[in-house]
Amino acid sequence: MAAGGFCKLPNGTVVVALNLPSPAASSAGSVRFLVHAQNRARALTRLRNLGLRSVYLRGNAAPPTPDEVTAVLHHPDGLIWRTASVAGTVGGPDLVQELWHPIRALLRRPTAQT
Repeated sequence: MAAGGFCKLPNGTVVVALNLPSPAASSAGSVRFLVHAQNRARALTRLRNLGLRSVYLRGNAAPPTPDEVTAVLHHPDGLIWRTASVAGTVGGPDLVQELWHPIRALLRRPTAQT
């Protein structure tokens, strides 16, 4: 089950955050997606149209943080991702936070090397 949540903005739009299993077969982590849309249904439809077919939002257990809302609002596509931090780990000052990536970076197919 995917953890996630949403927040409604003053202009009526929503930001939906979802933690989904990593699409990489070799990775055991998860990926956090942020979607900005007119409503929750449209946000989930945007993810489903990208190939994430079984995406559902049940409850509001992991809503987006204010920093995440700012990141997705400042991105032209309104759809970004990064690897999710592992629950229960405590990072020190030397822990580098991964930057947000556009969805194109996740969906890009690897080029054939000859």
